[in-house]
Amino acid sequence: MMLAPGEARKVTVHLNEDTSSARDFLYSEILAFLFENGVAGATLFRPEAGFGSHHRLHTAGAGSVEGDHLPVRIEFLERPEVIDRLLPGLCALVTDGLVEMHATTIVKSATRVQPV
Repeated sequence: MMLAPGEARKVTVHLNEDTSSARDFLYSEILAFLFENGVAGATLFRPEAGFGSHHRLHTAGAGSVEGDHLPVRIEFLERPEVIDRLLPGLCALVTDGLVEMHATTIVKSATRVQPV
């Protein structure tokens, strides 16, 4: 379902790629949670490098031991009432990471019509 123009919220979840959950890697479980709960769309970003609260730099690279613990980020936009409904469940899933949220405005939302 596409978001209509108007008030929305952007949620960003910051995790480590190798953080596990009861069933899978945490990022995978969060994406499944968002999909199953009808979120309009979500994106997983895999940066080349980063550091977190432990202040240790992790980088991608051939044979890089630090690369085993790279950060990932999941972002999604939704209507405020949907975020209010999902936020408790999402926060319960995030056992090691950070969840942030910002008010935003959808200015335009368009989908290209596919030829039949």
